[in-house]
Amino acid sequence: MRKIIMAAAVLAMLTACGGSGDQGSKESTGTEAKPEATKEPAESTDITANPDYKKGLELVAQSDCFTCHKVDEAYTGPTYRQVAEKYASQAPGVIPELAGKIIKGGSGVWGQVPMIPHPAISQDDAEAMVKYILLLKK
Repeated sequence: MRKIIMAAAVLAMLTACGGSGDQGSKESTGTEAKPEATKEPAESTDITANPDYKKGLELVAQSDCFTCHKVDEAYTGPTYRQVAEKYASQAPGVIPELAGKIIKGGSGVWGQVPMIPHPAISQDDAEAMVKYILLLKK
């Protein structure tokens, strides 16, 4: 069981970091050039060092989130980047609200397919997951 969880976590990290998919690598190539050109601080470009990123990714990898959501690839639900683009500017106030949607489920914001509730996830863990997702904003 432990090997399966570790494999899922590694797969999730690869997916979150762009993986080897064509769409993800095209997008990350465009993003990597921009910070160098604008001389942004290194800490703003390396989100993987952020403790919120690490904790949230671990929690997402342990859940069933990747069944419906991907970082850059549209699937059953919105991509994590779409969620981040929509809500990151509203943080930190929106974090408890979005965590509540993870726990209680929801529908109508991203179309007619409902998000199933996840009542076994604590409010703190759901908020950590939301923080990870919001860090994915380009």
